[in-house]
Order: sequence, then C-alpha cells, then structure tokens
Amino acid sequence: MTNAEIAALRLSCHTILPGHKLLQPAEQFAAMAQWCEANQVTHDTYGEGELVQSFEKKIATLLGKEAALFCITGTMTQVTALRLACAERGSNLVGLHATSHILVHENSNHQVLQHFNSCQLGNAHRPWTVDDLQAFPEKIGAVQYELPMREIGGQLPTWEQLDAIKAYCKQENIHLHMDGARLWEAQSFYGRPLHEIADGFDTVYVSFYKGIGGLGGAMLLGSEKMIAKAGLWMRRQGGNVFRRTPYVVAAAMQFDQRIADMPALFQRTQSLYQLLENYPQLRVNPAQPQANMLHLYLPVTREQATEIRNDIAKKHGIWLFGNAVHTALPDQCMCEWYVGDQLLQLPDEQLRRALDVFVAALETTKEKPQQ
Repeated sequence: MTNAEIAALRLSCHTILPGHKLLQPAEQFAAMAQWCEANQVTHDTYGEGELVQSFEKKIATLLGKEAALFCITGTMTQVTALRLACAERGSNLVGLHATSHILVHENSNHQVLQHFNSCQLGNAHRPWTVDDLQAFPEKIGAVQYELPMREIGGQLPTWEQLDAIKAYCKQENIHLHMDGARLWEAQSFYGRPLHEIADGFDTVYVSFYKGIGGLGGAMLLGSEKMIAKAGLWMRRQGGNVFRRTPYVVAAAMQFDQRIADMPALFQRTQSLYQLLENYPQLRVNPAQPQANMLHLYLPVTREQATEIRNDIAKKHGIWLFGNAVHTALPDQCMCEWYVGDQLLQLPDEQLRRALDVFVAALETTKEKPQQ
C-alpha cells in the first residue's frame, strides 16, 4: 500500500488507538482563524511580531531560560545549537546516545554539513549515565540528552542520574543540551516543574507538533547570547521564513490545554499497563511507564504485523498502530503507542475488544506455517 492509501485506511476507522485525534485541514484552519480573531493576531515578518515574541517569552519563562527562538524544524535547531556549543567550548566532538534523532533520522547532517563530529555514549537500550560520560577518554565539547528517549520506549534517567550528569557537565565545562522534543511528557514522571527539569541544561530544544499537536515548529532556549547566535545561523541555513504565524498559532492556541492534559495521559498510560498484563502476547518496553508512550513487541514479523493492522482496519474499523519495525529477533517486531487523547477517551471495554481482536490475529498468524 502507498502512504496515501494507508492514510486513507486510517481515516476510515472509527477507533484509532495511538496519538491525538487528527483534525482535517478545514477543521484545523477554522479553529486557528477563530483563535486569531479572538486574540487579534497579526502576522509576523521574518519572526518579528507580537505573537511570536510573546510565545517565545512564555516558553522561556516556563523553562527558566533567558531567551528563546521559534524555529521551523528541530532538525535544523539541534545541530545549530550543538555547533555553536562546540565553538564556545573549543572541541567539535559531541556525545550522543546511539538512538539520538541526529544519528537515526537526520541523514548524517551533522557530518555532511560539517557542524560537528559525534561519539556514542552508553548502551543503545538504556539511558546513558554520568559513568558513561566519565569513561570517555577525549575532550567533549557538548553532550545531548533526550528526555524522554523515544527510540527506547520513552525511557528516562532517574532524577539522581540526571542531577549527576548536570553537575559533571558544569564541573568539566561540557555544554549540556536537551533534546526535549517530548519534554512535556517527562514532567509527570519526575513530578517537578519544567523549569527545574530544564535547570542545568545550557540549551533546550522543544517541539510543538508532537505532544502539543501543532502544524510543526520548534523552539531553542538558552542564554541571550546563544539565542542571538542561533538566530544568525538560522538565517544562514534558510530557516528564517517570511511568516511563522501559522505554526505559532497552531501551537499557542492549544498549548495550555495540552500541558494540562499531560498528568491524565500519564495516569491513562499507567492504567493501560495494568490492562496489558492480561495480554502476555504483547510485551512492553519500558517495563513500567515513564512517559505517556510505550513500545509494544509483537511475536510476528514486521510484514505480518502490518498485514494484521490493515486487515483489522478494513474488517473492524480499528487502527492499532502506525508503523511496525524490525527488532533483533527475526520473528518479532515492534510498534509504538503514544497515549494521547484518543486512548484517554476510549472506554476500557472498547479497548479490550480491540486488543482481543488484535491478539487473536497474532495467534492465528503465529500458527500459520512459514512460507
């Protein structure tokens, strides 16, 4: 199936398990227009305007940073921040976890565009610790920490582990950068205000289209000096678009509500784990929820899981997951669940029926002889 056919199949379903409800363009643009009218929004010009500056100030205050810059993509934002950090620290080496978005999803942009060189820290299946950083023998200019780590199921370091990393980086003059694409989802686990989590990080990147549900866009936060330099580099790289207004409106109009919903989403994830104990065919990672997301390990191949997903969508109108990916084992695959407003609002009885159908299909597929 093509991507367009898959999207159409998903839209045809009456029950969708992962993520937030997807608004169609007409719905989303109508809501944006109504919010703009109610708040007397005017367009920015190359990022200059009351809407953009007030939103930047709001997020900077929330995270306890001096300044913020609204950026179009996180891909551009993070490598820019780390490049500048390396220049300040006198080393172009950046420590990254093996599952860092920069390494997994950005086509080696940091090397091809000569931003910096990278080294890997820690074990690919666990959050890295201060011991991993201390064991590295060369001078590192900067390190990136993703809170939470999406590629390993939303795992987080303990507060004590994170505190130790902050203290060591300060002691050794290592720039500590946060990949906070899903920072909003980490707060419920730590039970601390966002500015306390961000404290000790020299720069922070956050996203506005994942858990927040905007059209796109990101923000870089740090010192006034760092943000001024980043603004210059965004222009150099073509990131200074004429209008930021649509992206900021789509994020700002629902930001407060999305943040307010995070504790309920985490509680729903905890109850979901309890429900999944009745379905041993579905293995979860992490073992206990650390954010409102998780990975499900399935006892079938990626191709088989995709066929099951599509078949259940067509026959039952239930969309189980987005993409299945390979794992180390040949007869196993993994899919991700982001616990958003759809699972939050779905009654347990309806969820059990969906899981019953899912598990029955998995068992039937396992029993078929391999071709």
